[in-house]
Amino acid sequence: MPASTTFRRAVPWVACLTAALWCAGAAQAEKADRNLPLNAEADALRHDDARQTSVFTGNVVITKGTIVIRGDQVEVRQDAQGNQFGIVHGKPGFFRQKRDGVDEFIEGTGQRIDYDSKADTVRFTGNAVLKRFKGTQLNDETTGNVIVYNNTSDVFTVDGGAANRTAFNPTGRVRAMLTPVPKEGEPAIA
Repeated sequence: MPASTTFRRAVPWVACLTAALWCAGAAQAEKADRNLPLNAEADALRHDDARQTSVFTGNVVITKGTIVIRGDQVEVRQDAQGNQFGIVHGKPGFFRQKRDGVDEFIEGTGQRIDYDSKADTVRFTGNAVLKRFKGTQLNDETTGNVIVYNNTSDVFTVDGGAANRTAFNPTGRVRAMLTPVPKEGEPAIA
């Protein structure tokens, strides 16, 4: 089978991985992303049709509408019911998506990013960081060893601990910077 055919057959699983990867707060992920083509670039692709898995390796960049995913390796698999599961490995791995109906973006990084379409969750592990931008301005930022975001409930949890210890955070505690929402008629904090 030509490589281009293998690539085209593997791309739908990556598209499903990225379509629902991330949203936060009341606004959902950009709805238009679901109907846009997925573009993937990598140094190599290995697709196993029998196991329904695709592994992109080497400077992986995936885009689909407003979604951007980068990592050293992205593994995607699909179960018999059509649920997609993805793992992004990086130094760190990166995810970004525009939120629907507002000028806001969500960004997350981690040494590993796990996506589970069945549970509709995203898990950032290892030096995990979650950021929300209003336009180009950083609005909120949370760091920890593990950050899990549930797309269905719009709830995220952050765990610290020994694995989160650094020279700047010797206790390994969770750290968060949350900008207050301005009251109606008040200017936003700049």
